[in-house]
Amino acid sequence: MPDQKSEGPSSSATAAAKTNPRGIPIAPFVDNVTDYVSSRADVEPTLRSFQEMIAKYQFMEINTQRRGQGLREKIPDIRKTLDMANFLKTRRETGTDDPLETHFELNDTLYAHATIAPEDTEEVYLWLGANVMLAYPIDEAESMLTEKLRAAEASLSNCEEDLEFLREQITTLEVATARVYNWDVVQKRKEKAEGKGTEDEETEKGKKIDV
Repeated sequence: MPDQKSEGPSSSATAAAKTNPRGIPIAPFVDNVTDYVSSRADVEPTLRSFQEMIAKYQFMEINTQRRGQGLREKIPDIRKTLDMANFLKTRRETGTDDPLETHFELNDTLYAHATIAPEDTEEVYLWLGANVMLAYPIDEAESMLTEKLRAAEASLSNCEEDLEFLREQITTLEVATARVYNWDVVQKRKEKAEGKGTEDEETEKGKKIDV
């Protein structure tokens, strides 16, 4: 994020240095525009800086939304795989001798029938991504999947928290932009009014001299 103006109040400078737990900077809060913008010459650079920060927050928001959506699709698959590992472990622990009749998914719409003997449930094969599959003992697979599920759920929670945080920062900057812009408009009106008043005084003086 770009550096904030040195003319800003100490509270804004402190806020700009802070971040959320994932390192996303907190947007500056403009309470008093006169303290934050020292002169009208600083208005355009300040507004431009705010727009740049808004664009960066929006970029992070889009990436966070995509990451969250990927986790929402991934978590049910992990949970389903963990449930199956738990089921096989339970069958093994109960000493069931009957083979397991089941259908397993080959593709989105393609399933195959299988008969699984009890001695074949000592280990499971898990896809790790990038066309990699490894065999794991049931206990190790259960432990790994549990940890993977916990990590994915924590990441999703962080994504949701970051999205709310990013939206708050965007709103803060939009309000700051409006305040600085409105302050500039008021200053222009004051300058115009003062200029008109001076012009009227000179006109009156001129009239008196003519008389």
